[in-house]
Amino acid sequence: MQTKTAKAVAGVTVVVLAVALFLVFKGRSDDGNAKTSTTSGFVPRQARAGAKPAKPPVPTIVIAHGKPVGGIEELAYTKGETIRFRIASDVADEVHVHGYGISREVTPEGWADFDFPAELEGIFEVELEQRAVQIAELAVEP
Repeated sequence: MQTKTAKAVAGVTVVVLAVALFLVFKGRSDDGNAKTSTTSGFVPRQARAGAKPAKPPVPTIVIAHGKPVGGIEELAYTKGETIRFRIASDVADEVHVHGYGISREVTPEGWADFDFPAELEGIFEVELEQRAVQIAELAVEP
């Protein structure tokens, strides 16, 4: 039987996770891409002629109870680009990118960042290794 303290801690944990998920997804549109705002007539200094474009946002895959929130994420890159994505998890596991042989440990309430060159073409599974749960499909095209 749980004590009142244990129930309160569990309730606070659920609220914190809900807020974290809200913050991660509030800047995304229905297609999973970051939303962009349009302001009439305003052009940011870095977008003016001769400036380098801003880096695209890093996709974040949120893991709750050992499964990807929103289903398996589809990540697409072109050969030669840099593959970047982040895992935010509430469970400990090893995140493995099959085909590339790249792994990162993730801890409960922790992050794992991936940043590597897209050298191999094809479709590759990204999974929580110990749980054998696919969390993303990585496509690298020519």
